[in-house]
Amino acid sequence: MSIRIGDEAPDFTADTTEGKISFHEWIGDKWAILFSHPKDFTPVCTTELGYMARLKPEFDRRNTKIIGLSVDPVADHQKWVKDIEETQGHAVNYPMIGDVDLTVAKLYDMIHPNASGGPRTAVDNATVRSVFLIGPDKKVKAMLVYPMSAGRNFDEVLRLLDSLQLNAKHTVATPVNWKPGEDVIIPTSVSDDDAKKKYPQGFKTLKPYLRVVSQPK
Repeated sequence: MSIRIGDEAPDFTADTTEGKISFHEWIGDKWAILFSHPKDFTPVCTTELGYMARLKPEFDRRNTKIIGLSVDPVADHQKWVKDIEETQGHAVNYPMIGDVDLTVAKLYDMIHPNASGGPRTAVDNATVRSVFLIGPDKKVKAMLVYPMSAGRNFDEVLRLLDSLQLNAKHTVATPVNWKPGEDVIIPTSVSDDDAKKKYPQGFKTLKPYLRVVSQPK
């Protein structure tokens, strides 16, 4: 099954470090970030999980839940979190899915469809390095896939979330390297007349197809 932006995020039931969840029900009326890892007790993932725990208050402020996934048992996750807190200085403060049978990994096209469950090395799970940003409507809004050797930039995930939420609220686009508070782009689907009504303070036209305006509040 191939997942694309705009698709409904597949629903599933799974065991986590915080009990069994039904994914869509768990999301509720919030945004969600599902991020996966190849294996417990691996170095790059250890740094990532600790950093996400540090960032969790920022996601909370954005009405966003975060949940991790690894294709190892929940019991292993519960042992691993001690190492994460010890080495990264932040205790894991969000649920982690145990996906031993690869059900979720296959639903979300994170791993080769012919991969089998059971004992596996991190190399066997190399493709399970994904991030899915999901809206309250349960639609996939963005996806990121990284190789095993490169730790993900979760500050960028937070920035991307800000852009997605701004678009959802105000129907604007964000330019390259945009940061919250900077000017945004008026989509070409909005006519100049409509833009003048929507932005009475004015906007700047660099080209007929490139109009920028102060970020809406």
